Amino acid sequence: MALHIIKLVVGCDTIDDLLAWHKTGEPWVMHTRMTPKRIDEVLDGGSLYRVFKGQVLCRQKILAIDTVGSGAASRCEVTLDPPIIRVAPQPRRAFQGWRYLKPEDAPPDLTDTEAADLPADLARQLRELGAW
Repeated sequence: MALHIIKLVVGCDTIDDLLAWHKTGEPWVMHTRMTPKRIDEVLDGGSLYRVFKGQVLCRQKILAIDTVGSGAASRCEVTLDPPIIRVAPQPRRAFQGWRYLKPEDAPPDLTDTEAADLPADLARQLRELGAW
């Protein structure tokens, strides 16, 4: 069963801002300090879920996880599939680094029509009120 990773997005407020950072169709590479110990589970269909301003809003499939360098200078590179998949907004408190996310705790994907129907800010407000 796939295991996911969840990470805060720092420096942009929306998915559109994130897309503006990376305009090419090449795989994305996310850099982080710690390499996951459960790599095999994550590579078995896992995704990187992204948290924007306290809300999980999207995910990208993880293609590879590599450790670069050695010793104190080692870093982790997580290669991601370019397409961004929007998910049902889910509140999430701030945390440092990344965390594992079990499949049963991951928010469901939104269909294209669901993602286009409501602005992200309105969907967030409705979820906070418990109305959606």
